[in-house]
Amino acid sequence: MTTRFRVIPPPYRVKVVELLTKEQIEIAKSRRKREEAIKKAGFNTFLLAEAEVYIDLLTDSGTSAMSDNQWAGMMLGDEAYAGSKNFYHLEKAVQEVYGYKYVVPTHQGRGAEHIMSRILIKEGDFIPNNMYFTTRRLHQELAKGTWVDVSINEAHDPESGYPFKGNVDLKKLERLIKDVGTEKIPYMSLEANVNMAGGQPFSIENLKALKALCNEYQIPIMLDATRVVENAYFIQQREKGYKGKPIKQIVTEICSYTDGATVSGKKDAMVNIGGFLACNDERLFIEAKAQVVIFEGLHTYGGLAGRDMESMARGIYEMVDNDHVAARINQVEYLGYKLLRAGIPIVVPIGGHAVFLDAKRFVPHIAQENYPAQALTAALYLESGIRGMERGTVSAGRDPNTGKERRPKLELLRLTIPRRVYTNTDMDLIAKAVTRLYEKRERISGLKMVFEPKYLRFFQAKFESLEGELIKKNLH
Repeated sequence: MTTRFRVIPPPYRVKVVELLTKEQIEIAKSRRKREEAIKKAGFNTFLLAEAEVYIDLLTDSGTSAMSDNQWAGMMLGDEAYAGSKNFYHLEKAVQEVYGYKYVVPTHQGRGAEHIMSRILIKEGDFIPNNMYFTTRRLHQELAKGTWVDVSINEAHDPESGYPFKGNVDLKKLERLIKDVGTEKIPYMSLEANVNMAGGQPFSIENLKALKALCNEYQIPIMLDATRVVENAYFIQQREKGYKGKPIKQIVTEICSYTDGATVSGKKDAMVNIGGFLACNDERLFIEAKAQVVIFEGLHTYGGLAGRDMESMARGIYEMVDNDHVAARINQVEYLGYKLLRAGIPIVVPIGGHAVFLDAKRFVPHIAQENYPAQALTAALYLESGIRGMERGTVSAGRDPNTGKERRPKLELLRLTIPRRVYTNTDMDLIAKAVTRLYEKRERISGLKMVFEPKYLRFFQAKFESLEGELIKKNLH
């Protein structure tokens, strides 16, 4: 992969900043304090307090910086219990940008996933997915369905430079359809810019072919459109016939080949909280409204304050601005290329929302049953005060039928870049910290799990170092 790179100036000015606390500045300076913090957290960065974190790359979910326009909208919140004007602003934004007819707001994306799964999945169903996302797969399994991977093989290869690793393997999908029958497949679950593959997009060409196949068997396509803007950007940059097309136009086209979507507004739309379920099927819409009243709130607020819906509506329009998207992904690529030049093993092509370190190549001496990506994540914090997220065996969890740990081909440390929060100077500091850690990689110890929650264990699990020290002072 080429390491040539051009920096794109950000299309905004920073006029409000969050000052770091004395504790956070001290964390950056004191290895002893970082060691105390990570041990107390059971070597799980999710269990660190924000005051114990210097640079926070845990997630881009709800952590982006809202614009002055979004903050202005927060002051115009209509907090009517029913029929808030902000709901209608949100509905209009979804219709104009995504193109779906019906909208049901939820408190965040997993609320929409929950409702969709309860309505569409029955016990014994099989749900094909282009790889998996943690909460989406869990909701499918809690609804007594079986998750099935129909992603292309390249999605599981961190060194493959294939430009559209989010594509669906149509042969795998058709084989599943013929094996179980169309009546056992409630929908095709399609994720835009596949997170667990390293933030990798699907192509319009593949999506059109998927639509044709699903039409043949009368299977609806339900899109996880949480990061559809980043997927659209990669289509614009990489796919023939899309160079120069506006991001908004590509987003609308993507959604036009699907039947509905779940969305976490906390990513593309840059809000602190909020999501929605959108669709074109009136029957699904009516049932979703019935379900949202039970689990989230009235169908015109879905667990959100009016001000939250207003900021999300405005964020939807802002997120498809061409200059914004280009600069956002350019910053991610800036960090990725610095790491590539330093010889650090990362997932290529560089993803849309994060740079993913390949733990299997970074710490090859740590066996997969000793959680190499989790160990690497904790080690980076210990080394620098930078908080990332594990995306490997811990995130994959256990097979619900056998109880055995899943062993994904990818063991990744995700360094997620919030939108409009950090500067390229921060990216330089991150790259230096990762490079320093790489130089002492052979001294990083594996982990054993000592506390395991039943669901989504990566949020709350605790670990201990196998060798007493996470980063040994010397090799024995």
